[in-house]
Amino acid sequence: MMDLNTLKQFLVVARLEHLSRAAEELRVAQPSLSRSIARLESELGTPLFDRSGRLRLNDTGRLFRDHVERALGELDAGQRAVAEATSAGLGTVRLASETFLTLTGPLAAFKQAHPAIEIELHWSLAEDMARRLRAQDIDLCVASQPIHAEGLESARLFGDVVGVGMPLDHPLAGRASVSMDDLAEQAFITARRGHWLRRLLDRLFAAQGRAPKIVCESDEQAAIPELIHAGLGIGLVPGFARRSATRTPITWVAVDNPDCRREVTLHWGAGSHLSPAARLMRTTITSWDWGVG
Repeated sequence: MMDLNTLKQFLVVARLEHLSRAAEELRVAQPSLSRSIARLESELGTPLFDRSGRLRLNDTGRLFRDHVERALGELDAGQRAVAEATSAGLGTVRLASETFLTLTGPLAAFKQAHPAIEIELHWSLAEDMARRLRAQDIDLCVASQPIHAEGLESARLFGDVVGVGMPLDHPLAGRASVSMDDLAEQAFITARRGHWLRRLLDRLFAAQGRAPKIVCESDEQAAIPELIHAGLGIGLVPGFARRSATRTPITWVAVDNPDCRREVTLHWGAGSHLSPAARLMRTTITSWDWGVG
């Protein structure tokens, strides 16, 4: 009979699609993990992974993963609900985002108003947020691009024009705006695939039948302006970042394209149990004056 530990191990293997990395994360021996997955597949009577070449979750595995995530999410929610009911405190809120630079203001205000509440911050790609919300792995998420998925509720926070950051001495730095033709041969510094900044860049160029010339992909969004300042290239920079007190000395130039913007939205699971802490965080974020940051 399958147990909770086996199901949790399955979710890690399903997420990583790599046995040795999953074993390392779980701190178990790879042969033992492999046997656990094999026993689970035997009990279910069907393979959950394709093993021709690289390990891949198959359609049946994805179906089973979704049910396991919901089941374990409900169990975790039940445990948290009991802890909240028997504790004088308000518990913990788990917030995911693609970038926390946008959220420093409301997070600071929340912590000052509710010092007893613990805040867990989880960096996450938008493509993973819907699954994590439905699995109740997180309570709330803030995304800089639309999340098209069932079972979610949302509140729009603000729209943000995205421009191009470039060194102060760049030939285009004196322009009021630039066109996509102006940017066609420019070297770009951007985020890795999946991040909203990279998706926007790819989408803008694809609409022109082009592909951007990318010279650097960075996991550190905060490092992009620094690399631009160093003269290594140009890059998309959200307008919100221009208001940062510690912003790097680069020129921000508008892009003559109405699609060069982002919509920042707060999401949570429809019908999910939101803890008192999560409800307070939702109120803080949705009532924040985003016009002044």
